[in-house]
Amino acid sequence: MQYRHVPKNGDQLSALGFGAMRLPTRRGKIDEERATAQIRGAIDRGVNYIDTAVPYHGGESERFLGRALQDGYRERVKLATKLPPWSVKTREDMDRVLDIQLRKLRTDRIDYYLLHSLEAGHWKRLRDLGVLDFLDAALASGKIRNAGFSFHGDVRTFKEIIDAYDWTFCQIQYNFLDETNQAGTEGLRYAASRGIAVMVMEPLRGGMLGGKLPAEVEEIYRRSGLDRSGAAWALRWVWNHPEVTVVLSGMNDERHIAENIATCEDALPDSMTADELATVDAAAASYRRLMKVGCTGCSYCMPCPAGVNIPQCFSLYNTLGMGGSRLFTRGMYGMSLMGGMAGERADASLCRDCGKCAKVCPQGIAIPDELKKVGRTLGGLQTKMILPLARMMFSAEVKE
Repeated sequence: MQYRHVPKNGDQLSALGFGAMRLPTRRGKIDEERATAQIRGAIDRGVNYIDTAVPYHGGESERFLGRALQDGYRERVKLATKLPPWSVKTREDMDRVLDIQLRKLRTDRIDYYLLHSLEAGHWKRLRDLGVLDFLDAALASGKIRNAGFSFHGDVRTFKEIIDAYDWTFCQIQYNFLDETNQAGTEGLRYAASRGIAVMVMEPLRGGMLGGKLPAEVEEIYRRSGLDRSGAAWALRWVWNHPEVTVVLSGMNDERHIAENIATCEDALPDSMTADELATVDAAAASYRRLMKVGCTGCSYCMPCPAGVNIPQCFSLYNTLGMGGSRLFTRGMYGMSLMGGMAGERADASLCRDCGKCAKVCPQGIAIPDELKKVGRTLGGLQTKMILPLARMMFSAEVKE
């Protein structure tokens, strides 16, 4: 197993982390026997970073991990979980939620504790409620060992958050299609320049870069002469960045776990050749040609006067168009843009056709017209049927 260094505390973390958001299921519930065997097997092969959160698996992921990490496995890993902003109404709620999480996870400390899914709205509200004081107190008490945050906003907000506190780490979405989306490469380098470890989520873009590949992408990889899966190409590209500390994979298949561990062993920083990087660039260009909207995520169109998160709308629309999971993509759209996570709505239906965005778009995209298509495709009945469940999951009080 490859290990990478956390600058502020000296921890050596496995470059491959186990994400507990997509564990194997049986009859709609976590398949405990199989999931436990997978997690313990990964730990036995060197994985030492496990990531979870309150809403994963309908609120059962933390509780499951508390059981799965018994028999000495808890002491062999660094455990990460998150404070859910949608469950916090007061400063006191923060302490209450953390104490519940500690009991669910059957542990006396959270090694890496994150503020979950920050963007401008969640960040401002938590900061005003006193979340930085909460983190100071939790660190002083030993209930958490390291403070960080996960992020789904724009790079300007990301830098503001980075500069607001002495974070040990952060977690961003990053892959070869998201170099300019959300925090992107600019945010990755900004965090690393300040000695902050970077954990990467969605290295396969919701599975899109590792599942069934478009024929022309398969041909690009074939021409390289290297026998690698799409997942191996995408993961290697992320690990090639020396600023990346841990790459999280939501693993639930024994073959994928074995492949990811094998890939990680020699996917060292700056180890990809010029030819390999050119292959990934060609694959990325092919994906972008297949995208429904030619959005690069530059955010020149932001902020939208009506509150639409235009880059995120287009990113999810393109994910769906390029073969991403329909359920995952609709779920992300509903939760992150239609208020499922109890945040401000930012979905395509808010567009008022003012045209300001189109005037400044470097790509010349007719943004209001494309947003109408996004609204019809991702904001339709199927997503609306998911939304009440999402709201219930992300706004319910955190209970034992």
